[in-house]
Amino acid sequence: MLEDFKAVNDAFPIVFQVASFVFGAIVGSFLNVCIYRIPAKRSISHPGSTCACGKPIAWYDNIPILSWFILRGKARCCNSPYSFRYPAIEALTGVFFLFAWLNYSPGIAAAQMFFISLLVCASFIDLDHMEIPDRFSMGTAFFGLVLSVIIPQLHGHHSDYFIVASTRAFFDSLIGLMVGSSVILWIAIVAEKLLKKEAMGFGDVKLMGGIGAFLGWKGAVFA
Repeated sequence: MLEDFKAVNDAFPIVFQVASFVFGAIVGSFLNVCIYRIPAKRSISHPGSTCACGKPIAWYDNIPILSWFILRGKARCCNSPYSFRYPAIEALTGVFFLFAWLNYSPGIAAAQMFFISLLVCASFIDLDHMEIPDRFSMGTAFFGLVLSVIIPQLHGHHSDYFIVASTRAFFDSLIGLMVGSSVILWIAIVAEKLLKKEAMGFGDVKLMGGIGAFLGWKGAVFA
């Protein structure tokens, strides 16, 4: 089945490239819901998408990226404007997903897409509220460790023995977690001493640890 998938991808690469962008835009639409509702401690699954006036949004008015332009940035139900940030996040996520697909094998690309989704949510929630919920900072660290075991190629490990590659990848991920969080912690401590006020919160420390879990210690230091 993998060979058939590769053959189709080799013959029609544009199909999977478009699909990865569209999938990213759809995920981006869901991320918009998470960015808005999670800090407000609201369910991300119920109720469905609603306008600011409280009326449900029809599926044909909730098409990622396109609906904003079709409606000219105004809700159909009450004609009130809504932010361009919604299609921007959808497009941004789509572009990042496409970039992941173009640069990595399917397994690694899938893991990177998940990583991208966590970072997009964390970034915009931090931008709006100056905080990063633990489900994103610590969640990134947890899933980085887990996916490193399942997909050791994330850290460049290939071996005829899966357990060997997974073990090496796990320790690379763990080292990346510790180095990433340690580096940002020391930056925060030094900056606080110099500026005489808090420069970074512990959400940043935990998130950088999660970045290290996905990208290894070199990736964490670069970030």
